Amino acid sequence: MSDAEVASAPEILEALTANVTENVTDALNATAAKFVATPEGTALAYGSLVIMALLPIFFGALRSVTCSKSKELNGDNDSDTGYYRNASDMPETITSRDAARFPIIASCTLFGLYLFFKVFSQEYINMLLSVYFFGLGVLALSHTMSPLMNKIFPDSFPNKQFQLLFAQGSGEAKEEIVNYEFDTKNLICLLISTVVGVWYLLKKHWIANNLFGLAFALNGVELLHLNNVSTGCILLGGLFIYDVFWVFGTNVMVTVAKSFEAPIKLVFPQDLLEKGLGASQFAMLGLGDIVIPGIFIALLLRFDVSLKKNSRTYFYSSFLAYIFGLGLTIWVMHTFKHAQPALLYLVPACIGFPLIVALIRGELTEMLRYEETPPEEEGDKVDESSEPDKKDQ
Repeated sequence: MSDAEVASAPEILEALTANVTENVTDALNATAAKFVATPEGTALAYGSLVIMALLPIFFGALRSVTCSKSKELNGDNDSDTGYYRNASDMPETITSRDAARFPIIASCTLFGLYLFFKVFSQEYINMLLSVYFFGLGVLALSHTMSPLMNKIFPDSFPNKQFQLLFAQGSGEAKEEIVNYEFDTKNLICLLISTVVGVWYLLKKHWIANNLFGLAFALNGVELLHLNNVSTGCILLGGLFIYDVFWVFGTNVMVTVAKSFEAPIKLVFPQDLLEKGLGASQFAMLGLGDIVIPGIFIALLLRFDVSLKKNSRTYFYSSFLAYIFGLGLTIWVMHTFKHAQPALLYLVPACIGFPLIVALIRGELTEMLRYEETPPEEEGDKVDESSEPDKKDQ
């Protein structure tokens, strides 16, 4: 399915604002009388969360490079992947202005959700949220699966092409509203994703939740592009303050976390060894703590590619920094038995490690000057450059 169908950047960011940075839950405290996690169960849960967090960052960053190349080709279809067919499939670039405003928007959204849960019935709110995220999740999972399907099916597979076109007017005044191209493989992905979605709606099973959560995280890392490192620092710095304030300063985030039933967090049971797939005592990690550092790590991978040195130094340094920051979050949470804002540890690590590496390699100035131009700005530049020619004519 197309990127446009998955969700626009504002929709993805809106979902992440509800992210609870109660990253690894304080369920040990809240349910100590009922359940005490074994060391093996705890290690399995935390280790699984770390692995699940790394997968969308790694593969989302790789796909963001392909996405960026497709953007440079003005939306032409990528023959290897086949999922940048439509002009509306292009990623959305986050500018410094967007980055500066986002912590404020996120705070307003989070507090609004808090008030909603205080005033209205939690059951009805979560029912609406389930339907909303069912639609987004089906499209996100379908898009995530598309490249895999292209590799699984043989070339001899009868892959028919389809086009969904809505337009208004006629003749020269005809205006396209929707023009989306898809194929048989896309329909198969959509069918499989719908089955997962129905499973999630009916059972709210943690595996279905994680499938949707991983799809959201991967699409977020792939489709949300920071335009430069400075913008990334502004975004991560602002959300660093946001995360710390709403976790340590108030009970708003924890309240929303416990009330909000949607696949905006990855979960893994601590009692899996005792109860199997029916386990119910979960450790959790919010998607915002994956996507926000992830889009910065993806930017550094694209910077590595731009250097044309056949190395991925900054990508691997930031990736290792993320592992270190997340591990430190888990250790502090487990030691003090209290929910922790993961960005408190992830932001200094993900920004600090690559900057130190760039300083050592003498490439700090080059890193700070690297910039990705949004497609609309590129179009404006092309138009401006063509004006003298028109005047000459």
